[in-house]
Order: sequence, then structure tokens, then C-alpha cells
Amino acid sequence: MKARGDKERLLELIAQGEHEQQDFKYVVMDAAKLAKSVSAFANTQGGRLLIGVRDDGMIHGVTGEEEIFMMHAAAERYCIPAPAIEFETLHVEGRTVVICTIPRSEKRPIYAVEDVKIDAQTGHTQHVGKRYAYIRIKDENIVASPVHLDIWKHERQERGSIVHYSDDDTRVVNTLEAHAEALSLNRIVRLSGVQRFKVIRILSRLIRYDLAQWKFEEREFKFQM
Repeated sequence: MKARGDKERLLELIAQGEHEQQDFKYVVMDAAKLAKSVSAFANTQGGRLLIGVRDDGMIHGVTGEEEIFMMHAAAERYCIPAPAIEFETLHVEGRTVVICTIPRSEKRPIYAVEDVKIDAQTGHTQHVGKRYAYIRIKDENIVASPVHLDIWKHERQERGSIVHYSDDDTRVVNTLEAHAEALSLNRIVRLSGVQRFKVIRILSRLIRYDLAQWKFEEREFKFQM
């Protein structure tokens, strides 16, 4: 069987459009912005960036080396911890497209930082400003909820352990079961009368044990049994 050429493979990927595991980048000029995509893919199911492809799917092309350098900076300097990334270069009709693949990380969460400073003497990277963990929802990078952060914090714990329910657990579960619609974190706190940090921990545990689920609607995370 004849192997697919660069053009055939690239056009096949472009035809998929942007989705949860694929994003188009016309140019890469800001490592901090790229870090948000790296964080989102690494924290979700992994994905790839087609660098040199416009949002409408047109092939613009890039230089290649510069984009790879920028992606390395995004992952190694602007992400905590630095996730693994892989590169592939395709050449189509005189244009170069870089495919950057970000696997799903086993060390979630991967944070993206707002800014860095490089120590002139040691060359070490100093992270400054706020940091956020992102997840990929459809074709968007969304800041992860506090519940996601708690899930990742405890996801390596053994799933077969015994769970003991407290009165707070019961109040949160009863609140969720009393409403057919999914509820925001703040609304669950108000309705249950349970402290916010406890609600976060309870929702995290319920989701890890497949007793509850989260969804993203109306631009916010909501939860239901």
C-alpha cells in the first residue's frame, strides 16, 4: 500500500477542523498564549497544533525552526511542570506546516503561567504573575474549575478504597438529587449550606467514583448526580 504523502495527510487533518484534540495556529508569536493550548491539551486527552494553518483551514506555512523554538519555550518556560511535546514537519506546495503533538499528561494539572523572567547570570527561569490550569472543551481552552484541580490532586489514589459519608456529604448529595438541572459550584454551596472548600472536595470525590458528573454550559461549570 502506498504511503500517504504530506499533502494528503495534512488535508485530511485540516478537513477535521478544530475540535477537542486539534487546533489551528496561523503564526506563533507569543509563548505565553501558546502555553494555554499546551496546558489544555495536556490536562484533557492530548491533542495537536497545526502551526501554519489559518482558522479557515487555508495553508499559510511557517519557517519551521522558529515555531519549534517557540513551542519549546511555551512548554518548558511557561508551563508548570513542563509537559512532553513532539514535532513533525510537513512540506506542502512549497509551504511548511509544523504539527506539534501534546500527549495527555500523567502529572496533571499542567499550569500555564502569565509571564517569566530569565536570570541573566544563571539562565534559570523565574515564573511571575498568576498561573492557571486549562482544559480543552470542544475547540476552546477553558480555565479548569477548583473541582478539576482537586480531582487531579487525588486521581492517583486507589479507586477501590472505602468511602465514609459525613453529614456534609449527605447535604451535598441531597442538594444535587433535589434538582434535575445541573448546578454551579456557588449554587451548591448556597443551597447545601456546606463550606465551599468542603463542597469542592465532595464533588471531586463523587466525580472520581462516577457518582456525579460535570458539564460546561452557559460559560460555567455545573454539576449533577
